[in-house]
Amino acid sequence: QVQLVESGGGLVQAGGSLRLSCAASGGTFIYYAMAWFRQAPGKQREFAAAITYSGSSTYYADSVKGRFTISADNAKNTVYLSITNLKPEDTAVYYCAAMKHYLGGQPKDFIPTMDLYDYWGQGTQVTVSS
Repeated sequence: QVQLVESGGGLVQAGGSLRLSCAASGGTFIYYAMAWFRQAPGKQREFAAAITYSGSSTYYADSVKGRFTISADNAKNTVYLSITNLKPEDTAVYYCAAMKHYLGGQPKDFIPTMDLYDYWGQGTQVTVSS
């Protein structure tokens, strides 16, 4: 059984940077896409970024483009989310998720859909102070 464990969250001042990690355990993990979602207090969980296993394709929510960078080290079964110029509105619990298989059609159409992911981590808290 695959387990995803996030780390790297914390309290950061606005304008600062963080790198979140998501480590997959349970043997060599081959996936179609890994993603980061986030859930701010009182809000629904939302898509932030995703990367395909090959690393050839990345996807970002419009709200994070230019500040979030997703990357993967498949040898380490780890996906990263680098965030720069943090803003108070980035305060949220950040979750990583894994989609096992390609679902057909245009990835940009299904990658942001939370319900299509097969595995989830427990989340890591990011708090940005102003």
